[in-house]
Amino acid sequence: MSYWDPLPTFRACVDGEPLPGLAEWVPKYDHHAWSAWPSTWEERNWLNVPGPFYGSVTDSCLTGRQVAPGHVLHDEDGREFVYRQPRTPEETYRVLAAARLEITAGYQCDGDERWTPELVRDWWRDRGRVREWAVALDRKWSVSKYEEEREAACGAREYVAHIDDGLADYLRGYLFWLSERRPPAPGESLPIL
Repeated sequence: MSYWDPLPTFRACVDGEPLPGLAEWVPKYDHHAWSAWPSTWEERNWLNVPGPFYGSVTDSCLTGRQVAPGHVLHDEDGREFVYRQPRTPEETYRVLAAARLEITAGYQCDGDERWTPELVRDWWRDRGRVREWAVALDRKWSVSKYEEEREAACGAREYVAHIDDGLADYLRGYLFWLSERRPPAPGESLPIL
């Protein structure tokens, strides 16, 4: 699967549906109306993978990895970002739970209106810098005396693995989505990065 649109699942949750399986953290997604949150695209963390969800100016409570370890990581300043976009309803629930736990409303879901094919390609061309950052973070935090840093080092390794295998296919599907506003049909050509 090259691209799956998580926004219908997101909208159902924002409209009051509970987050299945995550009730212990988020019984109902009623904290904020995402559409009312101020846009923070200009302040987004440069480490976010292109897609609809991204972290911008977040707090430093490091709560995102508690509910979405396969999608959320944080930098040295504690700013959370999305390193893998959701590809299923459950993964979407987890990213939403991470956003719900983040007290400064620093997550956004308007990436589809913000990313352009040119910006996605620019991000991909600069992925070496992102990968170097993640490798350095893993090296530093895997030997940390703090458990949360050692756990986040696992996320840094997962981010590197995602960049090395799978992210290019996802981004090609996302480029198609941005251009056509629909997922590609089987056998349909995808744009090049």
